[in-house]
Amino acid sequence: MIERHDKIPIQFPKPGDASPDAAAAMQHLLGGKFGELSTLMNYTFQSFNFRGRKEMRPFYDLVANIATEEYSHIEIVSYAINLMLSGATKRGTDPSTAPLKDAVHNRLSYHYLDSAQTALPVDSMGNPWNGSYVTATGNLKMDMLHNFFLECGARANKIRVYEMTSDPVARAAVGYLLVRGGVHIVAYAKALQKLTDVEVGKILPIPDISNKKFPEARKIEENGNHLVIYRQSPNDYKRLAEIWNGTHPEDGQPLQVIDGPPPGFAPPELPEEPQLGAPSAMEPGELAEFAKRLFGK
Repeated sequence: MIERHDKIPIQFPKPGDASPDAAAAMQHLLGGKFGELSTLMNYTFQSFNFRGRKEMRPFYDLVANIATEEYSHIEIVSYAINLMLSGATKRGTDPSTAPLKDAVHNRLSYHYLDSAQTALPVDSMGNPWNGSYVTATGNLKMDMLHNFFLECGARANKIRVYEMTSDPVARAAVGYLLVRGGVHIVAYAKALQKLTDVEVGKILPIPDISNKKFPEARKIEENGNHLVIYRQSPNDYKRLAEIWNGTHPEDGQPLQVIDGPPPGFAPPELPEEPQLGAPSAMEPGELAEFAKRLFGK
């Protein structure tokens, strides 16, 4: 089970002007082959299907715990997309003025046709995320190697999106994800070393650029967030430290497991987009009438 809290692990900066094409690029970090939906579902199915859990418990604890964190990463990317799309068209309720006319010039029409200028489970070209992106072979070495590759591919995509836009919302999200994704890369490298004695961490970082090159990521790493795995449960996954221990392969600092989720912030409030009926306008007194029907008051 996943216990959900109405918080997100970063505080977004105040959005500037709408950035619909940057939002389209960010979609790749959500629904692309190496996007957050893929990391969530790969690790989730691997944890569901894990055989020999008693004998290999630390590895199960690692993949199940990281799967839970990935849920929050989907939320972060979605909020970034939503903030960048807010105000991308002329707000109004008169359809004869073509309030969505600017949308025809934006790269991803699905943001206006299929949603209220909000995130979708698709990649940057509108292709739906699909289950063929999931690898859960049951072979522990193969799955850990795949996860390492998946996180490195995700990191490459994040760096490219960062280089495509200077939007502060996009860069705040990508900076955080570079750090936390980096934790997952190192974790899977350590898992592979435990299984094979191969020092996978010696080939990091992949791609060959430090997180410290990105101001938003560097600030987070200065607080030690790249050294921590949060144990995402009050009572379970207690053998994480059998994998997540020793030092970080890049800077040699000691690693630690922290019990509980990371600190959280209130999710950003998304403004109405009346030209899309989001939310639909209510007549005066209509909400009170609904409440009366629901609660008999």
